[in-house]
Amino acid sequence: MEEKQFASTILMEFEHLSARLQEAARWVLDHPADVALLSTREQAKRAGLAPATFTRLGQRFGFDGYDDVRRIYAASVRQRPESFHGRAEELLARRDTEGDAALIQDTFAALIQHFQALSDVNAIERFTAAADQLASANRVFCLGFRAAFPVAFMFHYARSLFGSSSILADGVGATAVDALRAIEPGDALLAISVRPYTRLTVQAAQFARERGATVVALTDSKMSPLAKVAKELVLVRTDTPSFINSMTPAFAAAECLAALVAARTGHEALAALSKSEKQLAAFKTHLLPNKGRPVQK
Repeated sequence: MEEKQFASTILMEFEHLSARLQEAARWVLDHPADVALLSTREQAKRAGLAPATFTRLGQRFGFDGYDDVRRIYAASVRQRPESFHGRAEELLARRDTEGDAALIQDTFAALIQHFQALSDVNAIERFTAAADQLASANRVFCLGFRAAFPVAFMFHYARSLFGSSSILADGVGATAVDALRAIEPGDALLAISVRPYTRLTVQAAQFARERGATVVALTDSKMSPLAKVAKELVLVRTDTPSFINSMTPAFAAAECLAALVAARTGHEALAALSKSEKQLAAFKTHLLPNKGRPVQK
């Protein structure tokens, strides 16, 4: 059995697993390189589960234990680009170091691994499909709460610069989702949330789909509640040695999406950007170097 086949089997059976096995299954789907390279005990530690849970997961899918699952993913890793495998090995080597240097190195090593995942073949297909949906929409509603809000704002801001119709759900007094009253078929909602998922974001995505709009989700797992309502998914990793989830990969994914959408609008984007620059210049928004003034010596 290959990794993709096993992952598909997990997805089909996920709802029938116990809560603990769902947690282990989520780990397997979200951390394929770690499944291949880390010991079962270390994976259990990072997932906050008992090693026996992973053993039961393997048995649940017809294996003698979890080592058989690890072998499937190890074979898959060997087929991936050497740079990916090398970066993963470097990350593992750092786990035994101590002190500030270790935390700094491990944090950025994790982010490098996450960025590498954002440029693999599967991720490129997801980006392309998501950009197609967003570029063809009449309007795009951008929604993200708590740590995800800056990502939604950045995507909205980029769209406003190149002239695409964009609506940011950012109302004060708990009125953010009021913006969705106008959503309709032909529109799209970019919904952003990572674990622990914000309930209101999931509700907004469900509402948008019920109104006939296309939902594009920027999230962290195929098991995310947003995955159930989204037509297209862009997946990012968020785990680092820190106590908080990293939104850095989500920012990078949103920037990539904005660039892809702008490229699809062609000359219209260029004309809109020119207008935006003139408006910014009229208000002297940015500090720019003076041209033509002689340098004082």
